[in-house]
Amino acid sequence: MENEVTNNNFIAESVLKIGSVSEIKGKNILIRVDKNKNAPHLLFNGKIIKNVSVGSYVKIAKGFNEIIGKIEGEFISEDKDLENNNYIDQRNRIKRFLSVTLVGFIDNNIFRQGLKELPLIDNDCFLLDDREFNCIHSFAKEEDDKIRLGYLLNETNTNIEIGVDKLFASHIGIFGNTGSGKSYTLSKIYFELFKKYKDSQKFIDNAKFILIDFNGEYAINNDGDNIILEKELKNRFFLSTSKTDGDRFPIPESEINDLTFWSILLKATDQTQKPFLNSSLFKKTLVENTKTELGIKALIYNVIATILTQGSKSLDKDFHIYFIDELFRLNNITGLFPNILEIRNRLKSGLKIDFGNYVLENIPNKDNPVGFIQRLKDIITLIQIDFTKLTAFVKIRLQITINYFDVITKGYYLKEHIGPLYNRLESKFSEITKVFAVINDDKLITNKKPLIVINLNDVNVEMKKIIPLVICKYYYEFYKRNNLKREKYLNIIVDEAHNILSKNSIRESETWKDYRLETFEEIIKEGRKFGVFLTIASQRPYDISDTIISQLHNYLLHRLINNKDIEAIGRTVSYLDKISFDSLSILPQGGCILAGLSADLPVVIKIDKLPDKNKPHNETIVLTTRWK
Repeated sequence: MENEVTNNNFIAESVLKIGSVSEIKGKNILIRVDKNKNAPHLLFNGKIIKNVSVGSYVKIAKGFNEIIGKIEGEFISEDKDLENNNYIDQRNRIKRFLSVTLVGFIDNNIFRQGLKELPLIDNDCFLLDDREFNCIHSFAKEEDDKIRLGYLLNETNTNIEIGVDKLFASHIGIFGNTGSGKSYTLSKIYFELFKKYKDSQKFIDNAKFILIDFNGEYAINNDGDNIILEKELKNRFFLSTSKTDGDRFPIPESEINDLTFWSILLKATDQTQKPFLNSSLFKKTLVENTKTELGIKALIYNVIATILTQGSKSLDKDFHIYFIDELFRLNNITGLFPNILEIRNRLKSGLKIDFGNYVLENIPNKDNPVGFIQRLKDIITLIQIDFTKLTAFVKIRLQITINYFDVITKGYYLKEHIGPLYNRLESKFSEITKVFAVINDDKLITNKKPLIVINLNDVNVEMKKIIPLVICKYYYEFYKRNNLKREKYLNIIVDEAHNILSKNSIRESETWKDYRLETFEEIIKEGRKFGVFLTIASQRPYDISDTIISQLHNYLLHRLINNKDIEAIGRTVSYLDKISFDSLSILPQGGCILAGLSADLPVVIKIDKLPDKNKPHNETIVLTTRWK
């Protein structure tokens, strides 16, 4: 029996042996191929197996050590010494060499990445048998939880499964041109994850996924929406800046009372407009008085009294009416001041002051001989205020409005300096209140549905940048404060990520661009400490910050055609070998290169099919079915 096993091993080695090591330069070696092993296929155990070729693997036997290398090229050399070598067949003069890069070794039937030791000259080299081939493509241990992504593109019998921990406890990048299958791949990996864990209560309690959907591929507004996950297990938000009845994403008041948020929204300059905003948001008299009805009336009275008594000659004589007109506009949007039109008419008819000849003094002395002060107070007292309409957004707009007229009147700021910012307030206020709702708690974070899909298809270009930033910053800061033990898990999934991670945008100021990129760069650099991870998918990796791409741990790379995109991947992704990198531009649809921490070696795989009901809504149009 022992002789039979030995004989079988001898036969296997003689068939699978292809040559020997002829040169060693660090991890790069040359293998001289035996002349009788130049055929494209070999016959072994009744099976036809492929002989060595570029992209395949070889085993180098050094004693009892099995070193694995990947073939990256081949060439031939012709023997010129014909006098000392009498060749019967001239073809024997040709020597074939393989250029091989060492990638790892096999230890107790487990493939280990890296080099334990280098081979020696004349060490024998072999093709891999089935056991060894499967060994180096087993990226997860038997005891690990794993999901199946697909199979090797050129070896349909070799399934590719990856460990859940290695893939999802990491930042993931999915890149590829339009139509190459990147959205399908994104859906596939999360479909498999949810299928595996959606019935686990611990998963429901501790895991949260936010999917930023720019083009409406992952959320359809109907009852049959099962893209990635069943409708019952996800919260969907269809945001819109074009209509008032769209969904509103809930965020706490703390996110609204943020100077940076309003500075970015209103494009405030650092020198004058940002300090003005700061005083509008945090000046104590404004913050406290806008909490009560008497306080708001006192603020309105003080502004009008200041305009009429301290206003410079450069101000329009109806500047106080312009102030009331702003309150009237605010009422048209919010309903905060139901009778403000009546108040405006009373002020215009009952308070006529000639700035050039007369200035009132001793404000607010009720004994003023003109009786002006008492008259003003009587009119302001009549203002009706509907406090049910004083939301956090309305309160801040009211504070900005009051502060604007106050500082202009007192001469603290020139109208030319802060006027442009104030003029942008109305349109931005309208947009922001259509997409956000202010809440007093973090109920969405504690909601038991694991997936949140935010559809931005009906949001204008500018707000498409702001909304994801606000949401991601809010969630990251929450986990940063409350998840130091990393008991909870958050994955922010951004498809078409170049929309918010672009470093080349010319539509925005440098301040806004820097803030946006710095926020996401902090998440990708520091988020792991707090259980926060990013998954980004994009067709333009060149547009995305190099810092962000280089900090990703796992990559699924589909076909890329543009040279700049390919260069961006080559510059920032350290996991790719030359063969994989060179194949980026010729990958078929649905084929992708898996590289990173979850895969010991870069492999080209074909993604498995998704059930039709779970596919993203991004199929390529078949024109002939519509034109015939």
